[in-house]
Order: sequence, then structure tokens, then C-alpha cells
Amino acid sequence: MKALSLWQPWASAIAIGEKRVETRHWSTNYRGPLLIHAAKRKTDVADEIEDLDLDMDLTTLPFGALVAIARLVDCRCTDGLAVSDRESMLGNYSTGRFGWMLEDIRAFSDPIPYRGAQGLFNVPNDVVFRVIEDWKDA
Repeated sequence: MKALSLWQPWASAIAIGEKRVETRHWSTNYRGPLLIHAAKRKTDVADEIEDLDLDMDLTTLPFGALVAIARLVDCRCTDGLAVSDRESMLGNYSTGRFGWMLEDIRAFSDPIPYRGAQGLFNVPNDVVFRVIEDWKDA
């Protein structure tokens, strides 16, 4: 299954359903299930996140783990992409970037330790088999 690694707290913002558009400097033709991986790296955005009053504790965020599954339904140029003010604070909507549109987001009850990679990368289905089956049945 395809996966995408994000720095924290962005991965957890997706997992809790606050961030539904992941912005990237590159586009993808891939559509379908997408695992959300929390990288080992953290961004320094504590002030911005606190201003948003997200339902997450920045001191207990998981790192180096799969945290959610979503469905990637579209990839659009951010130029002129209409998003809420809240969503715009959770991504980089500069000219020439792309918004990866996510739906059916489900956080894992327990993060699954896994080594990430750059770009879209593959995770063997058996790593997340139980979670995948639960997600498909819902």
C-alpha cells in the first residue's frame, strides 16, 4: 500500500481530521488508499498550532510510525484552490504547489512503528492488515 511521510505535527493533524489537504511541491497521478506516516522529524510550528486550538498534545506526538489511513481522491494545483482559512494555516499554498485531497481519514488507535521514506513509498499490506480490513469494511 502507498504511504506518505509527513513531519509532525502535520501527520497527526491529518490523523485527527483537521488537515484534509496535504500540500506538496510535486503532483501525483496516484489515487486510492494512502497511509499517513509521521516522520522522525518535527517542525517548529508550536505557536501556529496553538493558535488553531487543535485537539492534540504536542508533547506526545508519535514519530517514526504510521498514524492513519486515508483515501487520496484528487491532486490539484494550489493556485486558486479554495480552502478554509483554518486549512490554509495547515499547509503551504504558495504558487506552483499541489494540494493532495484526502477523504475517509481514519486514525490508527495505536501508531504502527515503521521507517518512512521520501516521496510515495510502499508498505507491505501485512504490516497494517488488520487496520486495512477494518477500514475497508467501514
